[in-house]
Amino acid sequence: MAADVVSAAGMQATVYDRMPSLGRKLLMAGRGGLNLTHSEPLETFMQRYRKRAGSLRGAIEAYPPDAARAWCEALGQPTFVGSSGRVFPKAMKTSPLLRAWLRQLAARGVEVRTRHTWRGWDEAGRLQFDTPQGSTSIEAQAVVLALGGGSWPGLGSDAAWIDILRTAAIPVEPVVPANCGFIVQWSAHFRDRFAGQPLKRIGLAYEGQTVRGEAIVTEQGLEGGAIYALSAELREAIARDGSATLHLDLRPDLDAATLARQLDTPRAKTSLSTFLRKLRFPPVAIGLLQEWAHAEGRPLGQVPATALAERSKALPIVLTGTAPIGRAISTAGGVEFAALDADYMLTSRPGTFLAGEMLDWEAPTGGYLLQACLSTGAAAGRGALAFLAATTLDGMTPDSTTNTP
Repeated sequence: MAADVVSAAGMQATVYDRMPSLGRKLLMAGRGGLNLTHSEPLETFMQRYRKRAGSLRGAIEAYPPDAARAWCEALGQPTFVGSSGRVFPKAMKTSPLLRAWLRQLAARGVEVRTRHTWRGWDEAGRLQFDTPQGSTSIEAQAVVLALGGGSWPGLGSDAAWIDILRTAAIPVEPVVPANCGFIVQWSAHFRDRFAGQPLKRIGLAYEGQTVRGEAIVTEQGLEGGAIYALSAELREAIARDGSATLHLDLRPDLDAATLARQLDTPRAKTSLSTFLRKLRFPPVAIGLLQEWAHAEGRPLGQVPATALAERSKALPIVLTGTAPIGRAISTAGGVEFAALDADYMLTSRPGTFLAGEMLDWEAPTGGYLLQACLSTGAAAGRGALAFLAATTLDGMTPDSTTNTP
């Protein structure tokens, strides 16, 4: 996006990528349908960025969701708003959008150099890259670093830049999982039987926050959209206290009193599992209730209807850790906004701009992640243009043979 902004203004830009092709994480993001942004009002939208809403506000207001939709449509990919308010390309795929974007950039003269891994700066301040042909140094008038977070490192962003920036005295918060799964100490019986099973139409509650959606039981614990929505608070609680107790509502469509009456119905010779399945408890939900009853030291069949209804509406699940960062949807942490000026330029390195997930922010899924990446990329591109204009006015005319990575 930074190269898009720079090239649209008629400046030469070169994109360097450590992978053999561009946009690999963008392609992964669109594997189930590219959630480009969200249609909710901007003030509500900004709240999704929690404590970094103020830091991101300028970039997102300058390049808001409507701008992202217009950009997508200008590339020949019409968009639509889904029932949840999320915005998608009508094609529901990333590849047509990415191909059209790369064609547009190429038509503007943007060069692409793949298999270039950034290794920092040399003593003269030039960019250093490892390439299949060996090390090389690049001198540029302005640089945008958009090196990603630490999730899905096989797609290109492995957070190796953290040590480089810290060595250069640039403040970086530790990179941690966001929109991630969590570890639960399942019994061997439950894990072997239910790992991979979905929990559909459930509710989750933590510290006064409630969400509805779906989750998946994994061998290690839980993951899925409903879990991701609470992941920031859960991760912070685990870091602070060593664990966090999430409450699972297995029947969010019923209140506890109604459910208790149903559970108190005489079941004659019907087994408890069959009885619960008739009341629309799937096997995995029954398994979770049995896990709880076993931990309480009594068979599930001996739990009174009222208590069973209460636990079905608020089943405690103790989370003891986050799933590995490599499997997270995104990451939190990164370069502190205090190290940047309003144009996303590093104050300690004039001419170097930052964008995307390598900055210290996080957001839930729903279009907020990609929107902030596009918005900060555009902001960094505008910042680079302003810097180049200022250096030209100061008599430092950029050399037309140099690159703007």
